[in-house]
Amino acid sequence: EPIKGSDYFGNGRVTEFKYGAKLGTVIRKWNGEKMAYLKNWGEGWGFVPSDRALVFVDNHDNQRGHGAGGASILTFWDPRPYKMAVGFMLAHPYGFTRVMSSFRWPRSFVNGRDVNDWIGPPSNSDGSTKPVTINADTTCGNDWVCEHRWRQIKNMVIFRNVVDGQPFSNWWDNGSNQVAFGRGNKGFIVFNNDDWNMNIHLQTGLPAGTYCDVISGQKEGNKCTGKQVYVSGDGMANFQISTNAEDPFVAIHVNAKL
Repeated sequence: EPIKGSDYFGNGRVTEFKYGAKLGTVIRKWNGEKMAYLKNWGEGWGFVPSDRALVFVDNHDNQRGHGAGGASILTFWDPRPYKMAVGFMLAHPYGFTRVMSSFRWPRSFVNGRDVNDWIGPPSNSDGSTKPVTINADTTCGNDWVCEHRWRQIKNMVIFRNVVDGQPFSNWWDNGSNQVAFGRGNKGFIVFNNDDWNMNIHLQTGLPAGTYCDVISGQKEGNKCTGKQVYVSGDGMANFQISTNAEDPFVAIHVNAKL
């Protein structure tokens, strides 16, 4: 009889490896999957109960093709879909989320397999590990990836903290790969993973006002460094997301309101 994650619920949360494998398949649009199908994401996909789950898009094993997930796992090597997947994970209430922080290694594929998948952290010729240097834009150098410092991911961690305890609400999809959902009256996120532009009015559930998108920028002082979103008195807002945007998703929350 195989060991089951549920055998360990008494000890604490268990790693839900299906989470990253399935989300990667959806974001990559493999096997006919589409983001519209994420409406019942979580237990509805056969995952363990939310209060028992530790979830992640990738980890130290499966980002190298080891362990569960296989080729569908998204990693920093695929930054655009990876940021979308991490953004979806951090916005969605299911599970206790874990963000990955990696280092680069010199990948070398032979017959579809990375023969350098054993290589450790950036190191000097004497074998000592290189220090993590911090660039002017707060990202890391010396081949340290530091996904947790990427603006989009850092700001979505903030989003998750702002909306903590709020219900999953105001789901919308176009039947394909444009989806949106809110977290009560605290936050709202919209994705365009289709191959055409998006221009839609949606119910956000948020108080009226001008919000800073925390993906293309953030709120600094009394202005936005990226896109602005205008929520009207009835909670409606217009979202326009180009299919070739640097990051084809928009997220707003009450702490990023002007």
